[in-house]
Amino acid sequence: MRTEQPKMIYLKDYQAPEYLIDETHLTFELFDDHSLVHAQLVMRRNPARGSGLPPLVLDGQLLELLSVKLADVDLTSSDYELTPDSLTVQPTSDTFTLDTSVKIHPETNTALEGLYKSSGMFCTQCEAEGFRKITYYLDRPDVMSTFTTTVIANQQDFPILLSNGNLVGSGPGKDGRHWITWQDPFKKPAYLFALVAGDLWCIEDTFTTMTNRKVTLRIYVEQENIDKCQHAMDSLKKSMRWDEEVYGREYDLDIFMIVAVNDFNMGAMENKGLNIFNSSAVLARAETATDAAHQRVEAIVAHEYFHNWSGNRVTCRDWFQLSLKEGFTVFRDAGFSSDMNSATVKRIQDVAYLRTHQFAEDAGPMAHAVRPDSFIEISNFYTLTVYEKGSEVVGMIHTLLGAEGFRKGSDLYFERHDGQAVTCDDFVKAMEDANGVDLTQFKRWYSQAGTPRLAVTESYDPSANTYSLTFRQSAPTTPGQPGDEKKPFVIPVSLGLLDNAGKEIPLRLQGEATASGSSRVISVTEAEQTFTFVDVAEQPLPSLLRGFSAPVKLSFPYNRDQLMFLMQHDTDGFNRWDAGQQLSVQVLQELIAQHQKGKNLVMDQRLVTALGTVLADDSLDQAMVAEMLSLPGEAYLTEISEVADVDAIHAAREFARQQLASSLSDALWKRYQTNRELSKKTAYVAESEHFARRALQNIALSYLMLTGKPEVLAAAIEQFDNADNMTERLTALAVLVNSPFEDEKAKALAVFAENFKENALVMDQWFSVQAGSTLPGGLARVKALMEHPAFTLKNPNKVRALIGAFAGQNLINFHAADGSGYRFLADLVIELNGFNPQIASRQLAPLTRWRKYDSARQALMKGELERIRASGHLSPDVYEVLSKSLA
Repeated sequence: MRTEQPKMIYLKDYQAPEYLIDETHLTFELFDDHSLVHAQLVMRRNPARGSGLPPLVLDGQLLELLSVKLADVDLTSSDYELTPDSLTVQPTSDTFTLDTSVKIHPETNTALEGLYKSSGMFCTQCEAEGFRKITYYLDRPDVMSTFTTTVIANQQDFPILLSNGNLVGSGPGKDGRHWITWQDPFKKPAYLFALVAGDLWCIEDTFTTMTNRKVTLRIYVEQENIDKCQHAMDSLKKSMRWDEEVYGREYDLDIFMIVAVNDFNMGAMENKGLNIFNSSAVLARAETATDAAHQRVEAIVAHEYFHNWSGNRVTCRDWFQLSLKEGFTVFRDAGFSSDMNSATVKRIQDVAYLRTHQFAEDAGPMAHAVRPDSFIEISNFYTLTVYEKGSEVVGMIHTLLGAEGFRKGSDLYFERHDGQAVTCDDFVKAMEDANGVDLTQFKRWYSQAGTPRLAVTESYDPSANTYSLTFRQSAPTTPGQPGDEKKPFVIPVSLGLLDNAGKEIPLRLQGEATASGSSRVISVTEAEQTFTFVDVAEQPLPSLLRGFSAPVKLSFPYNRDQLMFLMQHDTDGFNRWDAGQQLSVQVLQELIAQHQKGKNLVMDQRLVTALGTVLADDSLDQAMVAEMLSLPGEAYLTEISEVADVDAIHAAREFARQQLASSLSDALWKRYQTNRELSKKTAYVAESEHFARRALQNIALSYLMLTGKPEVLAAAIEQFDNADNMTERLTALAVLVNSPFEDEKAKALAVFAENFKENALVMDQWFSVQAGSTLPGGLARVKALMEHPAFTLKNPNKVRALIGAFAGQNLINFHAADGSGYRFLADLVIELNGFNPQIASRQLAPLTRWRKYDSARQALMKGELERIRASGHLSPDVYEVLSKSLA
């Protein structure tokens, strides 16, 4: 049992550091069974903290201290205080140097924090607090220093030695060793430090910046992956050009490097000039990566590159301000992806993910504000709220100020705070000052947790030709924040009004002299607020929250005929899709109710008609058609349920899919054949038009397989056997895995595994396809797959691919009534807690939502949480999630 409670850290307790580090000089000596780290810190008293010389307390964990020297004087053990988490010395002057030498063990570092070994390669992950596992330091983001790093290692085993900044020296050493020195002239906090040493290959290119500087670009990978890097390189060059054109941001070093690592807790890390990526976020070629993977690589490469300004040159003062860099940079990478692909489809995908997952986080025990008030373990707050909702908050500022005003604000922000560690308030202040606006009320988005609800009612006066919309906003109770104590948000609502012919009505609010177009943004700032439009000649139909202009739960009493009308006529692509989703939800909820009452399921044919119309419209973007054909997922239906009935949700959705497949089979077959034939004749291209064609082809195949027709089975096998790209091959495999054709399924799985057994990332997809199958016996399949030689709990990608896919996506099997899925996940969390606490705490998430389910499942899920709590020593990561879940 745990005998001590980890310490809670509060934003209100923030104090600036007592000392600053102006220069950091590091020397790493890397060996097979240990590493030595020699650090020289050029330090001074922080003038902002006043006079006097308080003790200097440096962070450090899992370090074996070999020597300490203060101001060139060797210290003995009586001259300093050493604890498992710190080294304390007493400075004797305002400016001084501190030299330390420590021994560490990267070769046994399974937590993948600090310096560790991955597939024989040394690499680092220092965000958020990993640098303290490398050497004694002020490991906090508001201590910024220049870094000079020398790495010494065996030349044969580690010919490539990398760190931040520009290369300033290299040479041979003794006994077959060699050394390289890197210097980063830009001050940065320790979390942005990086080191890589290994036997790596690279592809190289150059980029000429807006001021005609030539920058060397390199992507380092293991030899067998050298043919999978070009897409990432192309994405990097696009990102660099886009950031110059849209934000005026130019790259500042002589070289930019990316390294792909197999064992990595996160997706990627923006270390200055040396980005370290999970290999899944770098490696992409047609034969081994899906279209979604290509788009993910493009987006993550862009995200980490954009951090060079929004995160590195301007960083966060403390970890409570994490969204300062992450929310802003997610907003920036979403803009980039929208420009590179379909903006409407990108928005649809982002919002679908937000509603399904971030809204669930907002409604769960780990709900927190975009800028949290407290935490125990910061790694638990790399959340969808900080990233995705944080991006939505930045997006609302963009909506309120307009593109030109937002650019003025971002320019001022970067100019004012370059080289500084700042806060979310500083970001908002730059936006205010650049535009002469007051965003004081808007900042509640940073401090108030939970998803606001926005209820809308309408009133039309035909005699006065006025149309009124009344908005009522409310906020739910979240941990530590009662709903009735929360104050109104500023909610920007983009809207339009449609007449009976589906045409836009010019919008003029009461009191305005002229109309301001047919689509506009209004700001809802009060608990209840009415907006009246004049010169409205007939009862209109409102199109509300266009483009999802605010992350709220909107309710308006649309009936199904009105939703069908919006699907056909709304000029806002996002709202056309959203109307279809609302119609689908209404139909599915009706089916769920029928199932719960034991009735025969009968589906409203208006949904079939509406989707049939969409499918037949050749003028629509095929990616848009594919999105509209995708029914709301079981996870989203769970999220919007008061009490989630897992069995009824699954039965209703599967019935609806069967009905759509049967009713639309001819149109689906036509679309499938047309697109598949074009795929056969066209070489693979990672571009939006081709993505769209394959997306519609593959969702058509998924529906068609439900009909069980022999020609569809033959088509799936043909696509699996002959596809020249992973997108088509993996979809064919998935539809076979979820089909009743056991022999064909087994053959396809065996062929796939044999063909790709040497490719770890492709095998991850093989695991996920099977883990996500909703056919009976899901848990048994997952347990069997854990014995497969390609699986290991030590690799986070494997855990996410198999365990994460099962618990997070295969709801009908994970939530088995006997609780077996819960026991399985709890056992794994207990095991993972012992060697990788970050991954353990993240895998725990499905159990934390226990209050969402029926009383029997609640008891089973809560019982497993209690069992984890009683299992022994818990990491702070797991302890925090558990304690909040059981509170």
